[in-house]
Amino acid sequence: MLKKILAAINILIWLAAMLAGLWWYKSKYIRSAVFFGEELILPEQLAGAGKIRLVHFWDPACPCNLGNQQHLADLLKDYSNQIDFYHVQKPGSKGHLPSNLAGMQSLTSITGMEQLPASPVVAIWSSQGRLAYIGPYSEGAICTASNSFVEPILDALLAGRQVRAGSSLATGCFCDWQEASTAQNQ
Repeated sequence: MLKKILAAINILIWLAAMLAGLWWYKSKYIRSAVFFGEELILPEQLAGAGKIRLVHFWDPACPCNLGNQQHLADLLKDYSNQIDFYHVQKPGSKGHLPSNLAGMQSLTSITGMEQLPASPVVAIWSSQGRLAYIGPYSEGAICTASNSFVEPILDALLAGRQVRAGSSLATGCFCDWQEASTAQNQ
């Protein structure tokens, strides 16, 4: 009888710990964010007409990256012949992309990126050099091809259609891009 009581207590403690962990994760990372891209300007060597350009903004310390790295690797595999892939790491952070994303070129910064509210986020420029999309890869806690905003935009651009989604609102897994003091001063 004592073993059953101890087992039940252990299960209740485990369940309480799991619920507390999920509540903490949801309260810290699952949130809404509004993305505006008017201020984003590609570096001079990438600006203007050319291939479609996808820029991944990421913070190595953000657990939300885990959800989109496989999706990003799939995008790289499926579109790398037609699209140039870049990444920008959060200033002051330390870390490296996983080896399956080694095909992405690194950029130290993009003008206007300090206005981004959160990461991970993607910006896509058309072959004419106009910002076509800024926002999350998808909506929800995990980014996958099944709930992605990115593939339809890339496919439309590759088909020669105009896309203008220079701002977006989404709820998902995000980490702060701006430092707290910078965000408060704006």
